[in-house]
Amino acid sequence: MHKTEAAQMIKNGDEVVFNGFGSMGFPEELCEAVGTRFLETGQPRDLKYFFGTGQGVWDESRMIEHMSHEGMVKRVISSHFTPMIKINRQAALNQIEAYNMPLGIISHLFRAASGRKPGIITKIGLKTCVDPRNGGGALNASSKEKLVQVMEIDGEEYLFYKAPKPTVAMLRGTTADINGNITMEKEAIYVDPFATAMAVKANGGKVIVQVERLSSEMADLRKVKIPGIIVDAIVVESEQYQSMIEKYNPAYTGEIRLLDEDACHVLEKVKALNIAAGRKRHRNMLHSIIAKRASMELKDGVVVNLGIGIPELVPEASKKMNAPDNIKLTVESGVIGGYPSNGLSFGAAVNGEVLHDEAYQFDFYDGGGLDITFVGAMQVDKIGNVNVSRTGNKIIGVGGFINLTQSSKKIVYCFPFAGGGLKGQCRDHKLEIHQEGKYQKFIEHVEEISASGEFSVEIGQEVLYITERCVFTLTSEGIMITEIAPGISLEKDIIEKMPFKPLISDNLKPMDSRCFTCE
Repeated sequence: MHKTEAAQMIKNGDEVVFNGFGSMGFPEELCEAVGTRFLETGQPRDLKYFFGTGQGVWDESRMIEHMSHEGMVKRVISSHFTPMIKINRQAALNQIEAYNMPLGIISHLFRAASGRKPGIITKIGLKTCVDPRNGGGALNASSKEKLVQVMEIDGEEYLFYKAPKPTVAMLRGTTADINGNITMEKEAIYVDPFATAMAVKANGGKVIVQVERLSSEMADLRKVKIPGIIVDAIVVESEQYQSMIEKYNPAYTGEIRLLDEDACHVLEKVKALNIAAGRKRHRNMLHSIIAKRASMELKDGVVVNLGIGIPELVPEASKKMNAPDNIKLTVESGVIGGYPSNGLSFGAAVNGEVLHDEAYQFDFYDGGGLDITFVGAMQVDKIGNVNVSRTGNKIIGVGGFINLTQSSKKIVYCFPFAGGGLKGQCRDHKLEIHQEGKYQKFIEHVEEISASGEFSVEIGQEVLYITERCVFTLTSEGIMITEIAPGISLEKDIIEKMPFKPLISDNLKPMDSRCFTCE
């Protein structure tokens, strides 16, 4: 079927679901055809979107932007909003309904909807911004539907998340065989292809799949990710890219295995591609200090998840700190092992050992399989709450943050003490601050609770907040300074720069001097 014909299948008011992860797995050519139809005819209107990660790349001409024109969108439910420029703007201006939900919850809701279940019950999200007592994930005044409820079972609190009822799935694969079965051999990740498609079929809807090629033979049954019996239309587009910056990287799919040195070279090339695309942020010496100190929390054999930003630097920093190298890195997208990629190829991994559906990965995380997670922080308050998801009208989204921080045995927040222009240098294994940042990261009350300090204390998590000048630990009475960088004044450089006075350990010690070598 031609993409323009497939675009006619979407009707006014449809609830459309996608299976992409960031810039990967998105059926862009099909999406573009739907957007072109709207610009030419004004149809389809009032669409509702439900998907996991933000389906955009900070570019108004790519991905979901094709289907984000005013009047075309009525509601969006996603874990991540910042890369979707038009949708983000409409949500901030209260022009559409918009809800922010944890990535793992959305993944599991696809699975629930595929079996016609009303939703899921979990502790994930309690005491955060998705708890209905804190807004229930609603991002503006137009978002009035109650998608989350508090429940009590055997004397314990849980959250109930309402499952969607999608009517159209727009998906992507690699090959459609003679019977319409879809395989994904060139996709770097799977996400949740069957659950997404089946959620639509369970609701009597239509499944449209964009593929790179057709086969006149039957596929290997072990490789089929979407059965042909639930596919309504297939669109062929031969120029599919794995991600927005890579046509095809065989090291992501297991087609080839690389030596460790070669794997590092591949990831350096990915960094270069991201820089060329304007999507690689500058890393400085202060970030390196934080990553080195964070890497000291690695123990032999631990299972690890890395967030974006400074946490991405932890594996490289661990080599300089002689940390154990027998660790297993994981990515929310469904990859276990190998070397996670970065930037617009985030979600993939070079030399991955296991690739399974995202819902299974969150089963693993939510079930306690994660030993330690390294994540960033935008705001931190005196009781240890963290905000990464929103400031003012700037909507970012929680992504997988809530699942990770509420299920990992240990959380290590990695972030500079202040944001916006912070400068310093190392001299003689000591830290010197030359210019303070413009924005306080430590504030009296976070604007939105993306991670709850109270929740962490209740379940007995070990929580660290690592900055370039000091380390805090979460206690039942609030955050406590336990380490201070050599060369830093406790009063002048830390306490006077905070709007509240933190607890100070009776055993305050210097941060490891190895963190403060010049690079």
